[in-house]
Amino acid sequence: MAIHIRRREFIFALGGAGTAWPLAARAQQGERVRRVGVLINLAADDPELPVRMAAFIKGMEALGWSDGRNVKIDTRWGAADPQRIGEYAAELVALAPDVILASGTVTVEVLQKATRTLPIVFVQVTDPVGVGYVASLARPGGNITGFTHFEYGLSGKWLELLKQIAPGVTRAAIIREPTTLGIGQLAAIQSVAPSLGVELSPVDVRDAAEIERALAAFARASNGGLIVTTSAPAALHRDLIIELVARHRLPTVYPFSYYVTSGGLISYGPNTIDPYRRAASYIDRILKGEKPADLPVQAPTKYELVINLKTARALGIEMPPTLLARADEVIE
Repeated sequence: MAIHIRRREFIFALGGAGTAWPLAARAQQGERVRRVGVLINLAADDPELPVRMAAFIKGMEALGWSDGRNVKIDTRWGAADPQRIGEYAAELVALAPDVILASGTVTVEVLQKATRTLPIVFVQVTDPVGVGYVASLARPGGNITGFTHFEYGLSGKWLELLKQIAPGVTRAAIIREPTTLGIGQLAAIQSVAPSLGVELSPVDVRDAAEIERALAAFARASNGGLIVTTSAPAALHRDLIIELVARHRLPTVYPFSYYVTSGGLISYGPNTIDPYRRAASYIDRILKGEKPADLPVQAPTKYELVINLKTARALGIEMPPTLLARADEVIE
């Protein structure tokens, strides 16, 4: 198996919160400049942010849209803070863009309340039908469409992975949000737990102090492991979680590769960058006159298994060769 290390290169850096992309004076005379709003549920200094935005900008440019020439892109980031997301959603809607790119379930929920007419293309949303954003995946029917995260059933695979890398685990803490998303993921994990002989302990996360207390309490007993589900607070506090996991020596499975590139042990889940590139195609079609109601919601096309061998060695975990052979990326 070819083991490779993928180095992320940040194409550009974003400025402070609320900064609009500059509109260059070179727009051709008579050419209509379209407006695109972007609301991302990440902190302004999150290293994932410039990578995701670069993928989106590159996707737009491939379709003939150049920021500052024939399109103006207004970007805001919510940092998993509902109040801030609400304020930025109101700001963007007031700008009356032609279309809004929205990242994260909470972000779409807030935008849906703010407008039922402006077209919205979402990414990083798990169950758009269940939460009422669209009528069906094939025919969304309203002003919203986009790209789903993954199906709840994937969550069960995280527990299977945990048992593969740490067969002695009999207890697993599940870091989740106390929302529909968190409940759905936990249910999928619970469905496989009895056959694997693992007792689950849900941990609701809202802030850093809560995460620290819960993991310290859980780690007092032996044979424990951890699963981090998809959750905006967990993503926001991922450096803290990774630090605590190392301190308490807990084998941990994560939903996305950016946890592993930050020092986490292993992840399995959809590629988090690709949907931004794909979203550009839907925004292009909407700018050219198509309606979100007629654009089917699309599922992920890439799932990635990523392993950090340095972290495995620090935890005293020997990765099964079969798992290493399946990995899309191995970090030495």
